[in-house]
Amino acid sequence: MIFSKSKDRFYIGHTCEDLTERLRKHNSNHKGFTGGVSDWEVLYFEAYSKKTDAYQREREVKSWKSRKKIEYLILK
Repeated sequence: MIFSKSKDRFYIGHTCEDLTERLRKHNSNHKGFTGGVSDWEVLYFEAYSKKTDAYQREREVKSWKSRKKIEYLILK
């Protein structure tokens, strides 16, 4: 889970890449939700051995549609 202070938004996703490399890509100038700003930072992550498990967790967190729940998860 990454956060941009300038957008005041979270981005939730999964990746098989190294977190540093994936964050670099999010902070590069590109089209898409994370494009246009370069202040994304990793606030929270969970490691999974299977990509399907990571994707399932991503969908679960996104289904909350609640900033308060996401902030609570980060602070735990």
